[in-house]
Amino acid sequence: MAKKSRRARRQAQKVAQPVRISQPSPTLASEAASKEVNFAKEYHYVIEDLRRIAVIAAALLVLLIVLALLLS
Repeated sequence: MAKKSRRARRQAQKVAQPVRISQPSPTLASEAASKEVNFAKEYHYVIEDLRRIAVIAAALLVLLIVLALLLS
């Protein structure tokens, strides 16, 4: 079986499949825009996680400073 020539491969690549583009429905867009979101209620756990990360980071920083003073 012979290898395809470059010309045959290029012509095969030029054949494009038709693409269907659907339009978004206006009712979904208007519903999403009118809905109010209270981010403080939705993401209350994020503040708790950030606070926990800050405490751990501060503790590790203090530990590093103490170790640097003890080991030097």
